[in-house]
Amino acid sequence: MAISLSVVLLLAIIMVVLIRGGSLKAGPAVVAVLFGFFLASTGMADDIQRFLDSIAETINSIQF
Repeated sequence: MAISLSVVLLLAIIMVVLIRGGSLKAGPAVVAVLFGFFLASTGMADDIQRFLDSIAETINSIQF
């Protein structure tokens, strides 16, 4: 849950910065948000979540 919430927050901040900077228009941003929303309700959502969890776990295990 904490990883999902922080990723959502990070992506929202990036999207706001891109919109305010002019790199991303509001229309495509809304389409991207809706695409993510509807993608989350498909059967692929579990596979995507497992993939993102494995990436987060790999990054967490890196020793600096």
